[in-house]
Amino acid sequence: MKPLLPPPDFATSALEQLIAFADVDAPPPVERWHPQHCGTIDMRIAVDGRWFHEGAEIRRPAMVRLFSRVLRREADGSHVLVTPAEQMTISVDDAAFVAVEMRQDELDGQPCLVFRLNTGDVVMAGADHPIVLRDGPAGRLPYLHVRGSQDRPLQARLARPVYYALAELVDARWQVRSMGHSFAMGDVA
Repeated sequence: MKPLLPPPDFATSALEQLIAFADVDAPPPVERWHPQHCGTIDMRIAVDGRWFHEGAEIRRPAMVRLFSRVLRREADGSHVLVTPAEQMTISVDDAAFVAVEMRQDELDGQPCLVFRLNTGDVVMAGADHPIVLRDGPAGRLPYLHVRGSQDRPLQARLARPVYYALAELVDARWQVRSMGHSFAMGDVA
């Protein structure tokens, strides 16, 4: 059986540590890492979910996935890439992820909404992954809580086709249901 996470090795570079975490199914425990070395890196996540480094788009999906797995939101709202050895602040234009696909399924007789993110991760809306309305660049829209605490969430903005697919599921009370939970999608006028 493959261990959940490789042990941190402070003799290897931060990039080598990131690569080791990329092969693990679960995201690494970034909430428990508080390295001394901190700084800023010229890396940005655009509104459409594309990642840029020093102005150039990172086109390798494996690299985007790698970086996304060590992303954390700080108490001040900033986003950092963190390893056991260092953490670097990056810029995020809107949300850290984009939900690019959604399907409605059924689990234990209950409807469930399953989202695929631009990083390939799959998230099922529910108690741990609520859908929340918040203001973004295009107005007040639903966002999906991907991971992190409720006060420092990493969220996914719903791509336009996903937003429209979700809108088709809104009931008469302006809610959608997933895993026994209701999520408000607006106010009845």
